[in-house]
Amino acid sequence: MTFVVIIVVSLLAVAIFLPPALQKPSEEPRTRDLQEATADAISFLKGTYQPDALLMLDVMYRRFGIGEFSGALTRYDQVMAANPDDAPVMRVLRRIAVHDNPLQEGDLNRVSGELDLIIVPALYCDINGTPDYYPELLNTAADRGTYYLTHVLLASIWMQENGCEFPMPLENVYSATAALISDSKVINDLKLEAAAFLYLAGQGSRVSESFINRVIELQAADGGWQISSDAPGSSFWHATVLGLMLLLHVEHPSNAYPQMLAPA
Repeated sequence: MTFVVIIVVSLLAVAIFLPPALQKPSEEPRTRDLQEATADAISFLKGTYQPDALLMLDVMYRRFGIGEFSGALTRYDQVMAANPDDAPVMRVLRRIAVHDNPLQEGDLNRVSGELDLIIVPALYCDINGTPDYYPELLNTAADRGTYYLTHVLLASIWMQENGCEFPMPLENVYSATAALISDSKVINDLKLEAAAFLYLAGQGSRVSESFINRVIELQAADGGWQISSDAPGSSFWHATVLGLMLLLHVEHPSNAYPQMLAPA
């Protein structure tokens, strides 16, 4: 099961304290539309049973106090119990929401998705360290761009929150991720992921005002977002999780958010 996030997603052991320049201030002229957009997206997602979405909803519950998402972890555990074939990887990723999450023998060896292999070592780096090949894996993934790059950014967030040293220059990761959203005409799932993860990393100032306005403008009537705004289709849960994560950070600017990962 690939964690594309994700959501994929406050999707850690200490709070992040960020200088004011790194957080994007809310814009007064847009406040009402922004609040309506977040409310509609919350309504769209509050009944989901998509497991990767549920982990990110739990992050939003812990970070922003979204009451509609208070049962996200309970639903995640229900889905895990009903899908034994997926349970090993789901148990591994459950540490996003539960710091002392119990694993069964062999669970980590069941992780095989390319994107999961980028982020899972970061998720457990405070317990297991990271493998010798991990820096090369991260560099290769970052060079591949797209979702590989955004997951390198996610890994950097988790490693910092877990108190581990990230083995790459962070500025390179931030700037490359920001380049993914340089054009705000078309809004798609990848751009939403890049923007949401930049905010999770405390780099919201790299997301342009025009991009945020375009995200609000292209929200569907049902409260969701499509995989891509330049192609027909229904609202997609993954894009909507990311769009909501982005807009909640814009609506609630702060220099000290709770961690993405559940604290000890």
